[in-house]
Amino acid sequence: MSILIFLIVYYVLLSYSFTQILPLMGKDGKVGWIPGKNFGAWSEAVGRSPHYAWWLLFPIVNLFIYANLAIETVRSFGQFKFVHSVLAVIGAPFFFIWIVKNRANAFKGPSYKLEKEYQEKLKNALENDKKYEYQKLVAQNPYKKSSGREWAESLIFAVFAAAFIRMFLVEAYTIPTSSMEDSLMVGDYLFVSKVHYGMRTPMTVLQVPLLHNRIPILNTESYLSSPSLPYFRLPAINKVKRNDPVVFNWPVGDSVFILPSRTFDVGQARRSGNFESYQKRYNLVTRPIDKTDFYIKRCIAVGGDSLQIKDRQVFINGKAAANPEELAYTYIVRLNGEFVNTRKFSEWKISKEDIQHMDQKVMQIVLTEQQKERLEGLMPEAEFTPLDMSQYPFTKNHFFPHDPDISGGWNYDNYGPIYIPKKGATIALNVENLAFYQRIIQVYENHDLRVEGDDIYIDDELTENYTFKWNYYWMMGDNRHNSEDSRIWGFVPETHIVGQPLFIFFSTVEGSMSNGIRWDRIFSSANVKPEE
Repeated sequence: MSILIFLIVYYVLLSYSFTQILPLMGKDGKVGWIPGKNFGAWSEAVGRSPHYAWWLLFPIVNLFIYANLAIETVRSFGQFKFVHSVLAVIGAPFFFIWIVKNRANAFKGPSYKLEKEYQEKLKNALENDKKYEYQKLVAQNPYKKSSGREWAESLIFAVFAAAFIRMFLVEAYTIPTSSMEDSLMVGDYLFVSKVHYGMRTPMTVLQVPLLHNRIPILNTESYLSSPSLPYFRLPAINKVKRNDPVVFNWPVGDSVFILPSRTFDVGQARRSGNFESYQKRYNLVTRPIDKTDFYIKRCIAVGGDSLQIKDRQVFINGKAAANPEELAYTYIVRLNGEFVNTRKFSEWKISKEDIQHMDQKVMQIVLTEQQKERLEGLMPEAEFTPLDMSQYPFTKNHFFPHDPDISGGWNYDNYGPIYIPKKGATIALNVENLAFYQRIIQVYENHDLRVEGDDIYIDDELTENYTFKWNYYWMMGDNRHNSEDSRIWGFVPETHIVGQPLFIFFSTVEGSMSNGIRWDRIFSSANVKPEE
């Protein structure tokens, strides 16, 4: 709301400045108050067609058009310095009014038209071999810029153009962990489309260009949380579908402790029993939706689905789901005297991170089915057994929804059943199932919630039902035993969806150039899905 008020106030000030400056440029000042006509008159006053103002209706492009018109306006009054251009862009109404009040700034003529005419004189003098006239024109050229200014303006334009492309259209990401192996590998660099699932307009207004949420070296946040814009998304080309790899903002990443090695959300810190220690050693950082960490996982279920995992197999609405070809699990390998030859591991896409333990008797390793078959052929006497997750010492509240009475016996291989909320769907709400939906109601859909005995109050009204405002998704990594995903932190709201991976444009072995380049992965698809 604060940014909307700012835009309204700024528009009123700009319109008022039009009523003052347009008469000096030969236009009727009264049109300054008429929406649409004022921008057409502004364009015409600097020497452009009034139709040029139509570009102001196009998102992203309009920012550059506005900046161009503001700069050409002050240049029409002889304000050619770099600082004048900067002031025109960041505070056009105030600079325009200053020009009007300062009578020394006489109108020289429409800047765009005059500059074109001057360039034509230079061209004619050069073509007709009028050296003296050409040199005189060059020496007196009011539009000439120093090389330093040319570089500065080019750099500023490049940074902001790149920032806008990154913000609205396509962004480059790197895969830092093995949670999606072997579909996406540590060290893969990929482009992600922000248009396919609907371009989400920025919510955080003031931020350092080309940085997401942290400033390196300074180790501080790279943005200001206020002012902010409400959530808004343009129409999508595609809907998020089952088995799509998806980039999204970490849904529980709005309140985090940032450790040197990783980030913990508040819930993780509390469940770990180290919350007080984290409070003493690290600052609690709160982040808006679009500044939480980026994650990439596979969408396993969409709104309206019921999900359950039985003996490692995912079931959607009671039917076994299609499994990705590169699906990976952790295995205990009893070597039985076999020698482990790791020479082929890199070629088979088995990374150092995949080898979780190895000694002369046993190895704990993450493998796809194909990798397992190859390793069995290499070590025929070895015994391969999937890691028994039921024996793993998880705490009773480790798995979502972090209620021992519900998920106390769940694990990575046996989980659920659980319903994925769908926009517009209504559920019966009670204290027994509230743990599934509490964060949705309070955080994602911004309601006040309190419980008194068996009674649930939402926005101070006693309720027995709840209707969801957004669609939700269930995201899981292809490395099923080594992925922190929806099984840990729950549903991903549609508000947090960022984009669809397109292709891998570069790939280093295990994330380091010193280990080599995976040439076979460059320009390969980053959107591989299983056949259903």
